[in-house]
Amino acid sequence: MAESTVDQNPIRRRGVGLRALDRERAFDGFTLFTPQYGTGTVLLVDLEGHPVHTWEMPYPPGLHGALTERGTLLYGGKIPGDTFISKAPFGGGVVLEATWDGRVLWELRYPTHHHDARLLSNGNIVLLGAAILPPSMAARVHGGRPGTEVDGHEMWADTVVELTTQGQVVWEWRSWEHLIPEEDAITALQDERHEWTHANAVIELPNGNLVVSFRNISTVVEIERTSGDIIWKLGAPPLSGQHAPELLANGHLLIFDNGAHRLDESFPFSRIIEVDRASKEIVWKYQEPRPYNFYSPRISNAQRLPNGNTLINEGVFGRLFEVTAEGEVVWEYVNPLFGPADLPQGQQNNTIFRAYRYSPEEIARFSR
Repeated sequence: MAESTVDQNPIRRRGVGLRALDRERAFDGFTLFTPQYGTGTVLLVDLEGHPVHTWEMPYPPGLHGALTERGTLLYGGKIPGDTFISKAPFGGGVVLEATWDGRVLWELRYPTHHHDARLLSNGNIVLLGAAILPPSMAARVHGGRPGTEVDGHEMWADTVVELTTQGQVVWEWRSWEHLIPEEDAITALQDERHEWTHANAVIELPNGNLVVSFRNISTVVEIERTSGDIIWKLGAPPLSGQHAPELLANGHLLIFDNGAHRLDESFPFSRIIEVDRASKEIVWKYQEPRPYNFYSPRISNAQRLPNGNTLINEGVFGRLFEVTAEGEVVWEYVNPLFGPADLPQGQQNNTIFRAYRYSPEEIARFSR
């Protein structure tokens, strides 16, 4: 059979790179992202989509990098291993901090690290880890397809771990000691039971507490650091497989609500929601007028920009775009970097786990 001259990847066929720019209304700055199927390149592009700086990290992404307040790059890398977590696409294993020119200041390894790691205000690192769920607890977990456990019988659940940059564990939180399997159920019956909770983000609040997002149970919680108790929780509905809660200046949470299996809607769609933590009400949202035109079933994030616009990463399709408070698109860029050509077509993805915009003033300070 003759080889087709048509690109078989539909995302590339639609066009990549800069696709829209309203310079008067877009927030001026530089957007940082890490191609998920790359070898460890972190890119910073301007509003025109031109790369202005890159970092070449020593590990493929596990899963992203972001600039810290002290002007360094915090990066999660992937180290292959023998555990379910390390073999999974979202596996990590190493966290490091690098200078603007790519010099590694320190790195620490944690075998079951996955998805996220943050630099805490005290200089330590908080990361997401995992452990095999005790069998008695796994039997109580509701939801998911029976028989899809790891090796037919094991389930994994999340831990949240604080470490020094030398790798010393100083605090650990275990999900199964605070969540209730019968109540905090896997929200999609079609999901596999490899994992119970599947955390995908952790952030520190100004009071030192932590906010953690759990995709499989469609739940975001606030954990009190001193006791480990869950003191705030938002579940399904309204949430559905959400990612990347971020704290806003007004105390609200901005959340990418993926929407793969909504309990209150008959079809999947994604949206960005701003949630008032006190009332748990949605006070702002972005979704397409035809909701199914915007949909990323996994990964993704959103960032509120200083001018009131919101940067959105439709991660599965590598599509970054900026909208006004009224929902008008003022900038759009599609990641042109796909997985290596020697991978099967189905794995030549341009996915982006997270993306962030930084102002010219921030970049000037970071690059000194």
